Amino acid sequence: MTSELDNSPAMANIDGDPAQITFTHRQSLRDHVAEAMQRYFEDLDGQDTRDLYNLVMAEVEPPLLEAAMNYTRQNQSKTAELLGLNRGTLRKKLKQYNLL
Repeated sequence: MTSELDNSPAMANIDGDPAQITFTHRQSLRDHVAEAMQRYFEDLDGQDTRDLYNLVMAEVEPPLLEAAMNYTRQNQSKTAELLGLNRGTLRKKLKQYNLL
């Protein structure tokens, strides 16, 4: 069963209670990813592909980390909390993508 809220991306308020979620748009992040993947497979036009998970993560993770860091004004503790990571894992990922 799909509710109206399932079609809206959640935006957590980092300064307040992270459990407080505000819904602001109609199309979810999940929908955007599904559309992008459908276009990707259409563009493959039958060509073989491998290691798709790592390809997608390498494309998605850096802009996610950058956007979260910008949202928290480069505060790694707040960014880690926002993303649900521990601070050490966040730092490792920031170094991995040369974002430090």
